[in-house]
Amino acid sequence: MNNKVYSNRPIAPIQKPQKKQNRKIDKKNSSNSFNKVLQQKLKHKSGIKFSGHAKKRLNSRDINLTAQDLNKLQTAVNKAESKGAKESLILVNNVAYVVSVENKTVITAVDEGNMKENVFTNIDSAVMMD
Repeated sequence: MNNKVYSNRPIAPIQKPQKKQNRKIDKKNSSNSFNKVLQQKLKHKSGIKFSGHAKKRLNSRDINLTAQDLNKLQTAVNKAESKGAKESLILVNNVAYVVSVENKTVITAVDEGNMKENVFTNIDSAVMMD
């Protein structure tokens, strides 16, 4: 039996695998852009935030927010944002919230008992939710 193999193709010499080229990455700029994108994504996912002042007002006025109230507040902020609002007065269940729409942050909260003869300034829109 003949174990020889015949081929017309030339045999290439065996080569060592080449090392991968080290690409230099500008870590400073890439991390900045990554952080910007990450912060934007988190901002849209995180929902409504409350300033320290708003938290104090909620506690002192005994305003308790339910999950449904937070959902309504988030919906109202989204509506205001879609209309280009920056600072909005949002009414949910007889509670008024002044909200920085751009930052999605509640600035203050006023219950029905404290709303009488109250003037809300520095707002450019109002949203009333059922």
